[in-house]
Amino acid sequence: MIRITAREAAERVCGTGEVGLLDLREAGQFGEGHALFAVPLPYSRAELDIGALVPRQEAPLVLIDAGDGVAERAAARLSAMGYCDIAVMDGGMPAWAAAGLPVYQGVNVPSKTLGELVEAVWHPAMIRADELAAWQRQGRELRFFDARPPAEYGKMRVPGSSCLPNGELAHRLAALPAPNAPVIITCAGRTRGIVGAIGLRVAGHSGEVFALENGTQGWALSGERLERGNTAAPYPELSPEALAASRAAADRVIARFGLPEVTARELEKMRAEKGRTTYLFDTRSAPEAAADPIAAAVHAPSGQLAQASDQWIGLRRARVVLCCDTGLRSALGAFWLRQLGYDAQVLRIDEALRSLAPPEAIAAQAREIATLTADAALQRLRQGASLIDLRASAAFREGHVKGAIWARRPRLAEVVRRTRPAAALLLAEDAGEAALAAEEMRDLGVNEVFGIEGGMPALIAAGASCEATPDNPPDAERIDYLFFVHDRHDGNLEASRRYLAWETGLVAQLTPAERAQFRLYPAD
Repeated sequence: MIRITAREAAERVCGTGEVGLLDLREAGQFGEGHALFAVPLPYSRAELDIGALVPRQEAPLVLIDAGDGVAERAAARLSAMGYCDIAVMDGGMPAWAAAGLPVYQGVNVPSKTLGELVEAVWHPAMIRADELAAWQRQGRELRFFDARPPAEYGKMRVPGSSCLPNGELAHRLAALPAPNAPVIITCAGRTRGIVGAIGLRVAGHSGEVFALENGTQGWALSGERLERGNTAAPYPELSPEALAASRAAADRVIARFGLPEVTARELEKMRAEKGRTTYLFDTRSAPEAAADPIAAAVHAPSGQLAQASDQWIGLRRARVVLCCDTGLRSALGAFWLRQLGYDAQVLRIDEALRSLAPPEAIAAQAREIATLTADAALQRLRQGASLIDLRASAAFREGHVKGAIWARRPRLAEVVRRTRPAAALLLAEDAGEAALAAEEMRDLGVNEVFGIEGGMPALIAAGASCEATPDNPPDAERIDYLFFVHDRHDGNLEASRRYLAWETGLVAQLTPAERAQFRLYPAD
């Protein structure tokens, strides 16, 4: 482990070669302010998630925390897992801000910034909410799609929209009715509508395509009503003719933008190459990937991979191979990822790819946690053991066992200093997180640490006395919860206005070095 300054970290991230700037703070801390190309890796789950984000142990890593010593602890944990090129940024995020480096709110910021940059290049046609509402009242024929995944679509939608995420829409367009009708694409804000409209043009659709200006939030701000509790219909099936159209569109995209196309044999050589990381993602829909899994690939839907690349890819400038059946979903994904600075390549699924074995997994080193039954746990609590509740702060507020202490893994040292427990019982929603927290507690000198079989429901069934505390933990301590315009989808129109102003202001925040990381393709 070495130590570097914030300026040195910024130079590495915007330099050359692979590097992962891993932000170890919890979700709320990260979303309230982080470096543009930082990848969220909350310390509560660090060893559980690092293997997927950074599948090569020799890759260079820079760890950033809240200036609280978590990075040093994480460096020791990751080193024990085999990661051998680790730098800790002195002073954490406070030092980054103090150095005058840009601080970005929100999540998936590089992808959102790309959306704003390409909008200025491609100028996709926009339709205002009031114009769309008028078209609907007139009964005008149109094809209206929501570019978000089914789970997000289920929360709220503009009436009349069908769920068909980016990538899937271009792939399935030939199977959809009313081929001459205008296509309208919406999302919750701006980015995915813009990306979807451009993606159809890139795929060769020559008809009218509009992005709904400001998505569901623009619809609500115009005074229109959103529908909630929606169920996404299955995606349209493709006929042989529609599949052929998708393959032809993939060929055009690959040729036009010079996207590298590789074979399974070439992929195998890439994965064996020293000093280079190669990710393999299956960009098909979730039902397709589940029914026909590719053992060597991780599933990442085409549209979401482009929208939230930092959830799958932990290393800047890494090599990313995308596979699907016809090549179109992967080609569109590569089109976007290459503009984000990744070496994205396309692979069409064949039997040679199916025969490849998955890479060896990098597993967390934490020992399994010993457990107690709920009855035994309550007995230990009566004898003076401490109950540490590791669940989400929102769940703790809604209801917890009286006397329980809420904490996340980064704050366990503080809890131990304050309470000095002789024995601790850990209540968690995830067994892996509980095991990591138990390891942390043992390192802090607490020798008796147990999980609880059956979790909170078992404690309640065993007669635990519970309470709700709407103000505990207080907002200032809820490091797991992102307050930044959190209620914009729940009717807070002012939060929607602030979110949209934030999104359109992202480009102005970029430094020249950050702006140079985006490699934009020219428009038509």
